[in-house]
Amino acid sequence: MTNQNVLEKSRLNERILELAKSISNSNGLELPRASVPELVAWFVDGLFAQPKNNLIKPLEDNNGKVNSWIDSMRASSPTRTKQGSENQNRNQTHWTLFHPSALNMFDQIMYNSNGKQIVVFLDYDGTLSPIVTDPDRAFMSKKMRATLKDIAKHFPTAIVSGRCLDKLFSFVRLSELYYAGSHGMDIKGPTNRRSTKKGNNDGVLLQPANEFLPMINEVYKILVEKTKCVPGAMVENNKFCLSVHFRCVDEKSWAALAEQVSLVLNEYPKLKLTQGRKVLEIRPTIKWDKGRALEFLLESLGFANSNNVFPIYIGDDRTDEDAFKVLSNRGQGSGILVSKIPKETNASYTLQDPSEVGEFLRHLVDWKRTSSRSHK
Repeated sequence: MTNQNVLEKSRLNERILELAKSISNSNGLELPRASVPELVAWFVDGLFAQPKNNLIKPLEDNNGKVNSWIDSMRASSPTRTKQGSENQNRNQTHWTLFHPSALNMFDQIMYNSNGKQIVVFLDYDGTLSPIVTDPDRAFMSKKMRATLKDIAKHFPTAIVSGRCLDKLFSFVRLSELYYAGSHGMDIKGPTNRRSTKKGNNDGVLLQPANEFLPMINEVYKILVEKTKCVPGAMVENNKFCLSVHFRCVDEKSWAALAEQVSLVLNEYPKLKLTQGRKVLEIRPTIKWDKGRALEFLLESLGFANSNNVFPIYIGDDRTDEDAFKVLSNRGQGSGILVSKIPKETNASYTLQDPSEVGEFLRHLVDWKRTSSRSHK
């Protein structure tokens, strides 16, 4: 074995021990006295012993199979019971081994950035604001807005959401940010930010699904009428995509709602259905998603093929997985999933809720200020 391989193995062992100690401390567990291979086996054995149905599965293309939709809708709303609390804690522990807290690992994340340009990408609902019953009242706190303003002073920052661009901006109201609405199908840059050294980023504008606007509006009107028979259902027009919210729908009515959506989409093969948290998302079938939006924004900033960038993407939804996957494939930056429960994810780290997101972002601002002072 070469000296380089020995060094890499040593670093890997140190990383495993660091993760194990962090997880054990945060979960009140006693770390067993064992070698690194034995320690890995201890965690992995428990990981693969957990029931697979405890992880939220994506909604796959099911060609109108309503039963599959219902199963996926239930999977996104796991029931917590006292009887299963021990198993849930065990599953959480082993899931956290591979997706540790971004707060606990903050120093490690900053070390990995290694002097590169950090670019911050953030989902909105469930990340910057709590998930609420009425999607029109998903307001973020004044403290979070102040934190975002500070973040944007130090790093290029983008909000990437399924919301339409106008609605997104009305919630955030910060003109110095980038906005990617409709799952990245409607992108606009800052209106009062100076250009970076890498290139002119003012007024970035992209709408790759423009031709679908008439169809989206047509389907919106149809769905509004068709879902009136399902109490609590709400259809939201996000310009280049539609959201059918079922957060306020009784579970007994989910089948009726899914069937109505299925019947409508059968007539529109150029539209596809995906699922988020208590919402069915209807989008054009073009090859565009939050991951593509992330790549477009990095390119606009001059980092298309650069090794000198460290993107951080924070999101809570299944649609954010496209962005996490891009970061994983690029081998750059960090994906951070906002979730309190185990989910299948391409993210490397986790945060539990918007309050922890705010805390992480404030740590990032403090770190930047400290590092800037140290270089003066």
